[in-house]
Amino acid sequence: MKSKSVKTTLGRPRAFDADKALDSAMRVFWRQGYLGTSLGDLTEAMGINRPSLYAAFGNKRALYRLVLERYFKGPSLYLSEALKEPTARRVMEQLFYGVVDMLTKAQSPGTCLWVHGALSCGDDPLRPEFAAQRAEGLADLRKRFRRAKVEGDLPETVDEDALAHLVQTINFGLTLQASTGASRKELLGIVESALRSLPT
Repeated sequence: MKSKSVKTTLGRPRAFDADKALDSAMRVFWRQGYLGTSLGDLTEAMGINRPSLYAAFGNKRALYRLVLERYFKGPSLYLSEALKEPTARRVMEQLFYGVVDMLTKAQSPGTCLWVHGALSCGDDPLRPEFAAQRAEGLADLRKRFRRAKVEGDLPETVDEDALAHLVQTINFGLTLQASTGASRKELLGIVESALRSLPT
């Protein structure tokens, strides 16, 4: 069996835990946004120097991509899990309650890493990637709601594209509310109002 130790170009094992370093980088990007995070912020949080960061993860942009991938499989896993729910109503409930839970956890920065990054990327080359990810998320919702119509779970009169846009917008909006100080109680009130107004 091959060793899982990752080695540097000099053949010596890294003197840090890559997973822990990525988690540390994720917390910094999550709190400060993409443009608001400097290489100095990252190396300090990760406990490594710049040459080690570049050797292990590439540049800041490449590191952010790795962090975002980790985020999608961790704190924001609720997004993909919600799509597996048996009804459109449950999909929407799991999305909205999932984001509220993530935003209001004790150690959460009170925002979404993806939304914060998208809003703070400026004209960085990452911008088209954020646009593509938003479109992909929208397409997943649209496809799920179209299936719900076929299964008779949603009325035929429902426009799945408009519903997908609305649900995604509410999801993003909850993040913006939380990032500007909305409490868990306030966020849950928004969710309950939204669910009452959405088709079932």
